[in-house]
Amino acid sequence: MNKKPVMICETVLRDAHQSLLATRMRTEDMLLVAQRLDKIGYWSIEMWGGATFDSAMRFLGEDPWERLRVLRRQMPNSKLQMLLRGQNLVGYKHYPDDIVERFIVASRRNGIDVFRVFDALNDIRNMAFAMKIAKREGGHVQATISYTISPVHNIDTFVQMGRELAECGADSICIKDMAGLISPYAAYELVSALKKDPGLPVQLHTHYTSGMGTASLIKAVEAGVDVIDTAISSMSLSTSQPPTETLVACLKGTERDTGLNLRSIADIARTITDIRQKYSSFEAGIAAVDVNVLQFQVPGGMLSNLVSQLRQQGAMDRYYDVLDEIPKVRADMGYPPLVTPSSQIVGTQATLNVVMNERYKVIPEEVKQYVRGYYGRPPAPINPELKKKAIGDEEPITCRPAEMLSPGWERAKTEIGSLAKSEEDVLSYALFPQVAKPFFERRSTGMGGKEEIAAAIAAMLLEQQQKKTEMMKASEKQLPTSATWKLPYRVAFGLGGWR
Repeated sequence: MNKKPVMICETVLRDAHQSLLATRMRTEDMLLVAQRLDKIGYWSIEMWGGATFDSAMRFLGEDPWERLRVLRRQMPNSKLQMLLRGQNLVGYKHYPDDIVERFIVASRRNGIDVFRVFDALNDIRNMAFAMKIAKREGGHVQATISYTISPVHNIDTFVQMGRELAECGADSICIKDMAGLISPYAAYELVSALKKDPGLPVQLHTHYTSGMGTASLIKAVEAGVDVIDTAISSMSLSTSQPPTETLVACLKGTERDTGLNLRSIADIARTITDIRQKYSSFEAGIAAVDVNVLQFQVPGGMLSNLVSQLRQQGAMDRYYDVLDEIPKVRADMGYPPLVTPSSQIVGTQATLNVVMNERYKVIPEEVKQYVRGYYGRPPAPINPELKKKAIGDEEPITCRPAEMLSPGWERAKTEIGSLAKSEEDVLSYALFPQVAKPFFERRSTGMGGKEEIAAAIAAMLLEQQQKKTEMMKASEKQLPTSATWKLPYRVAFGLGGWR
């Protein structure tokens, strides 16, 4: 048999717990399985980037750079992978080029091998600079297509994007299906097309939200996909990835046999089961399969936040009205893929339209900035009526948004001063100043070890109490005013105005 093993990217240390446990897994729990994961023989282990950087400082009292260094030491034989939001890095807005360059250089220096670079609008202008720097530093540049379904997205447009990414120096192409929308036969068709043109190695990332994840990965394997993303079974399914063991077993004895040891992976899964129980209070609470994602194309994480916001406003009875409105707002905005931060922007506007009983009566600043072009070029033209209501006769910018930003390194270095003990500290502050500064202040007072864990537990309890308070307020069915309902995702996701 002419074997061509399928390789696997294991997501248990990043996307799996981000999807299921609100990104709360601590480094100390990752270390319980790190050395065993290192021996499995994965193509890569995704363990950094996305929301983990912010959450480590904000909720766990941990330095994300130290997590990277510690896991690098514990997993010397594995390629470590991160999710990088292009010009947004690991944040929710564009950062100037000098910050992007220094961040990628530091990430590579501290142990990242594979940089999965994507942009919420599939605007390659927002990806190209990050790709160039990662390539220069010797990292594997995995350029990413954010998969979505709309009248302007199809196999031809994705293949054209693949060609352009190859021209920008991509080492491989990732199909990032963040909502679990890709069907088995669509996966087969798209992988087949990308394998022919541009001909680079192809990786498929999907979520199990719709229930199609495992079948889609199998059809992608039949089409010749090189790498698939999976999560160890005890941290899989629902809004996470399909289970690693299931795919290993499905392919065993075939020409695409992964060659991985099922017993060794199952042993790690038992430990992960115990770890997961520690974080039960952060479980997303999304059903094993949520068919709403197929009808409304709303990712699981977006659904859970939508529910939270409607409860706060005492408007849970409008839930399906908002779900109906989301595709309409998305169409008005030019069909952006629903991924951070565009998913929050679209979801917030749709919610406002419903609870205010009038479309676009209130338009948040983030939506106005999106219309102005400060998040990039939408896949399709924006509805002229929305444009008029949002920015009047003002014309959107046509350049790469980052060109409008002044360098940020020297300013950040001056502002944080002696609280920063390294270049990595300055970068943390440049990305999340309101989170990093108090984190550094706590560190400077000697908090660490048991005290730091105690503080994290206290923060968790406070957050739980706040949730209870929000639910109590939800009983008061009042429509929000424009003064109190600006952008409900701002606190949860760190979104802010363009700056």
